[in-house]
Amino acid sequence: MRQKQAIWKALQAAFPYTVPIFAGFWFLGLTYGIYMNASGFSFWYPSLMSLTIFGGSLEFLAVQMLINPFAPLQTLLVSLMIQSRHLFYGIAMLDRFRYTGWKKPYLIFGMCDESFSINYAATIPPEVDRGWFMLWVTALNQLYWVSGATLGGILGSLVCFNTKGLDFVMTAMFVVIFLEQWLKEKDRTSAYIGVGASVLCLALFGPDQFMIPTMASILLLLTLLRKPLERRETA
Repeated sequence: MRQKQAIWKALQAAFPYTVPIFAGFWFLGLTYGIYMNASGFSFWYPSLMSLTIFGGSLEFLAVQMLINPFAPLQTLLVSLMIQSRHLFYGIAMLDRFRYTGWKKPYLIFGMCDESFSINYAATIPPEVDRGWFMLWVTALNQLYWVSGATLGGILGSLVCFNTKGLDFVMTAMFVVIFLEQWLKEKDRTSAYIGVGASVLCLALFGPDQFMIPTMASILLLLTLLRKPLERRETA
């Protein structure tokens, strides 16, 4: 009984955090499913790929990989380059995933950008089990994406409209998450580091190559400044 209560309480705490993700994922999931259908694939392709790959940008790119001639090495390198940011997400979540038991493998697999943002930044009530909270966030976000992609694949042959611009939904959502953290934090040093490193790397490497240098720069700077930031937070 206590276990069921803990699970239900964690779901109640996690669900409100995922509502904005639901809106973004359904728009993009529907677009992805329709795009797959227009490319000549049955609805079960976007459904299966969203279940197993669960990486939005990589899934969109995978459509062209499936259409083009078979190139496994190129596919591997491109996939690693696109998803390499998750290496930094994983490092940041080492402490938070500790002591989560059997939930840990799925938390690692399902750690998309949005789930990482919520599980890392959310203020979890002390009476809510942290492991179950993070599991519900991850599972709900994947459910939104899978259901949207599957529905888009089913309706793709029936609906025809211009989907240009829908991918900006996720960008807008990350801006909102950043602003929420900006307003909540008193010490904004880490935010300044993130914005400064992003702008500098964008200017140096261009929009197509700046992501990995940005993440590496942020990781290096926050590692070097970890102790001063921790002392400032404690004070």
